Amino acid sequence: MNLNRVAKEGWYFIGIGGVSMSALALLLHDRGIPVRGSDAKDSEYTDKLRKRGIPVSIGEKEEITEQNVVYTGAIENTNTQLCAAKAAGKRLIPRAECLGKIASEYPFTVSVAGCHGKTSTTAMLSHIFLRAERAFTCHIGGEDSVLGNFYSSATETEHCFITEACEFQRSFLSLHSSVAVILNTDKDHTDCYRDEQELVAAYRQFAEQAEKVVVNADDLNARDFPHALSFGFYAGDIRADRIRAEREKYSFTVTERGISVVRIRLNVVGKFQIANALAAYAAARLSGLSASEIKCGLEDFRGVKRRFEEVGTLCGIPVICDYAHHPREISATLTAAQKICEGTVRLVFQPHTYTRTRDLMKEFLAVLKKAENPVIYRTFAAREPFDFSGSAVVLTSRLPEASYVQSPEQLKKRLTADLKPEDLILVLGAGNIYETACSIVDPKTV
Repeated sequence: MNLNRVAKEGWYFIGIGGVSMSALALLLHDRGIPVRGSDAKDSEYTDKLRKRGIPVSIGEKEEITEQNVVYTGAIENTNTQLCAAKAAGKRLIPRAECLGKIASEYPFTVSVAGCHGKTSTTAMLSHIFLRAERAFTCHIGGEDSVLGNFYSSATETEHCFITEACEFQRSFLSLHSSVAVILNTDKDHTDCYRDEQELVAAYRQFAEQAEKVVVNADDLNARDFPHALSFGFYAGDIRADRIRAEREKYSFTVTERGISVVRIRLNVVGKFQIANALAAYAAARLSGLSASEIKCGLEDFRGVKRRFEEVGTLCGIPVICDYAHHPREISATLTAAQKICEGTVRLVFQPHTYTRTRDLMKEFLAVLKKAENPVIYRTFAAREPFDFSGSAVVLTSRLPEASYVQSPEQLKKRLTADLKPEDLILVLGAGNIYETACSIVDPKTV
């Protein structure tokens, strides 16, 4: 796909309100390409698109007159617009294929893959390029506090493209990167991978399609992939030395193959962010940036929405939301919260998809037991049909101290029943629990 050649062709996005889809729509719009789209409901992203001049309709009734139709894996085959577009002979383009074709327009692409950490690392890289005054375009799977989910510092494609590379349905295999980053290969998406071996094979293929690769040396699978640089806490070319913490914000000295290079102080919470920073550092080094440029960019990074974000208070108690929906993410985020909380962390967790909950049940139980009287919110099913074995009800039944709620009203009542002044409310999940949490916090006062 040549962006200049198709500039006069219309593009229609089914599911345009998703964070990734809206970023792609903005990217095309930024290039002067006509874009429209639809979604099931309004959201902050549909509002953002309209403000940028991109028409968005709600529902499936709008007729598609454009030749190119982009859709996500979450769109059902029975979707009225998708069926009509197919019958009319439109060019149907899955989201991953669209991203891959866009990326191929750029002379240099940096892609960030992994079960978790993709959004923060991609945003970190974007801030590094921004501070270094290098021309770049970024496609972020979340809302960076400064850059949003899409940013471009140039009007042409003759510069660097920075993007997340999602492993769901092998989407990342559409990318052929100049630098590929593999943060981890943790087991996930059991609905589209038969076993761990198949998942790891997909990551290996992603790596083999890249010119240069950065891997996590602490990940037993990733460390064996062909790579130019590795990073890690316990092994790797790029390491963190003399780690210090202040209220869970970390400073450390970056070492390159044992040589101390630069000291960095992160402005985001959580020790796990050190690993993300090391990965971004390694990728930036392979992209030709200096250690001092990288330091400035990493210290400018202030976080991403839904990543340890304080959204308000409830009865005067801070409410922090995080996207964590995998057991390892939950563990890391809960640990960070417990270190800054002087009382009790009141954990709320919303399971995301039945298959993930069912197939990682043992892991979920192990980490949720570390919280005192956790609250389990009804499952966000996403694209899946109901499966009792992977439901929030079953998860709660196996946690003796946990309680189950299924409405904002119930959640607020449960949380306010025994809050103490030094407590902290930690709300985790990748579904609609964020909106739910925001709806029950105390009204803001001027």
